[in-house]
Order: sequence, then C-alpha cells, then structure tokens
Amino acid sequence: MKIYGDRNSGNCQKVSITADFLKIPYRWIDIDIMKAESRTNAFLQKSPMGQVPVIELDDGRCLAQSNAIIRYLANGSSLLPDDPFTQAKIDELLFWEQYSHEPYVATSRYHMVYLGRSKDEREPMRVERGEKALDLMEQLIKGRMWFAGDALSVADIALLAYTRLAHEGGFDLTTRPRVMAWIMRAEMALGLPPAGKHEE
Repeated sequence: MKIYGDRNSGNCQKVSITADFLKIPYRWIDIDIMKAESRTNAFLQKSPMGQVPVIELDDGRCLAQSNAIIRYLANGSSLLPDDPFTQAKIDELLFWEQYSHEPYVATSRYHMVYLGRSKDEREPMRVERGEKALDLMEQLIKGRMWFAGDALSVADIALLAYTRLAHEGGFDLTTRPRVMAWIMRAEMALGLPPAGKHEE
C-alpha cells in the first residue's frame, strides 16, 4: 500500500497512525500541498478531489478522504467494533469531526503553521467555532475513557489528530482537562510521542 500525504497534515497523520497501530505495511509518498503537488494531473488521476491523504492499494485502487481511509483500514480490527450501533456512533463522530471540528481547529492551525499568521490574525468565526467544538469534546468525554464504545476506536484517532495539535492553531486546551487526559491516554495507547504543550 502507498500513502500519499503531507506529514504535517493532521488528516494525513490519521492514516499513518491507524496503519502503524494495525501494523499495516505501507510506503509513504510525500506530497507538498504548498507546492500544489496535489493538483498535478498525475495526482488528480488518483484522486480527482485533489486533496491528501490518498491511499493506493496493491491492485491500483485508490481511496481518498482521511476518515473513509481509516475506517477502511480498521475494518475487522479492534478499532472498528462489529456492533452496528457502535459503528454508527463512530460514524457520527467522524462526520462531526469533518464538518464541525476540522474546518475550524485545523484551518486556524493551517493559517498559523503554513501561512505564518499570528494568533491575532486568525479568523474570528473559525476561532469561535473551534472553541465550541473543543468545548463539546470536553462535555462528550465526561465519564468516559473513549469517545465511542468502551475501547479506543477510529473515532478517537479522527478526533485526536487535530485536537492534539490545537495549540498550534492558538487554542488553549488547559481549560479542558478531560480532553487533555484523553489525549494522553490515546497517545499512550497508540504509541505516539506527546504532541507538546497544550496552550498557545
């Protein structure tokens, strides 16, 4: 399997984290989004959406969109339980992450890390909605170890990728102790090094 991605992208990190945890062998192919390498004709033939990450299977089939990829990779593993309702709850969080979390937390990080903007130059609307998303996570994880079911799942990986990097987008997680404790649990369970400080 080949993974086409940008190592600094949380969406791409979701895929490598999942593959590494499940011990799925792969070859990483760097795609520099700042050099528009995801917009070349060769890349667009693999993924007409022109976004990373993309995986290419041994038989040549390609799959894009990070949450679709990690769900596919996790099929039949502990990261995606057999119970249909638990799977639906996982999907609920995967859809929410891409609609109500990633566009605000990740985009604020993109503006600061990739475009070099200051914390004060972030878009107020994205900051407000990012804060709301992180506040909701603090509520949802109350009394729980993991976000869906009783064990680590792809829902946790999807939410972890950009939440553990939220400080790079100017968000302060120290006011969300349950989220911080969950990040530490997930990083340990997945064998990841700590992402660093959680306040900007």
